[in-house]
Amino acid sequence: MAMTKPDFVYVTYIATTPEKVWQALVDTDVMRQYWCGLSTDCPGYVNVSDWQPGSRWEHQPMDGTGQARIVGTVIESRAPRRLVYTWARPADAEDASKHSRVAFDIELHTDGLVRLTVTHTDLERDPEMLAGVSGGWPKVLSNLKTLLETGHVLPGSPSRV
Repeated sequence: MAMTKPDFVYVTYIATTPEKVWQALVDTDVMRQYWCGLSTDCPGYVNVSDWQPGSRWEHQPMDGTGQARIVGTVIESRAPRRLVYTWARPADAEDASKHSRVAFDIELHTDGLVRLTVTHTDLERDPEMLAGVSGGWPKVLSNLKTLLETGHVLPGSPSRV
C-alpha cells in the first residue's frame, strides 16, 4: 500500500487587489514586513528569486548570513494569479522525493475582496516539517492579510515557526 503525503490548504479573503497580493508574495521590501512583524528578536525573512519558471528561490533570514532556511524551484509564475514552487530543506535540495510544493492561487472575489488560497502538497512524513507548515502558514498569512488591509502588521512575531 502506497503511503500518501499530507496536504495543507489555507484560504483567506483580503480587502485588496490581486496585484497587491502578488507584490507581497514576490517583493522582498513587502515580505520583510510580514514575515516577522514588529518583533525585534526575529531577523525577518524574505523569499529571494527572480520568480521566473525554472529559477531557484531561497527563504533567507535578513540577519546577513545568507543561509537559506528553505529552498526550491519556481514551477509556475503567472502574475497576478498563480505562483507555484517546490519547497525543501537545503540539505534535501538535490533529492526531489523530499520536495513538497506550494501553490498560491489569487482570485478576484466579490465586493473588492481577493481570495488567496495556499496549497502545500507532497509534504514529507516529517513531524517537524508538517508542524512547521501547519503552524507557520496561518501565522504568516494572517500577518500578510493584516498588512495589506491596514498598512500595519500584527504585534509580536507571528511568523516565527
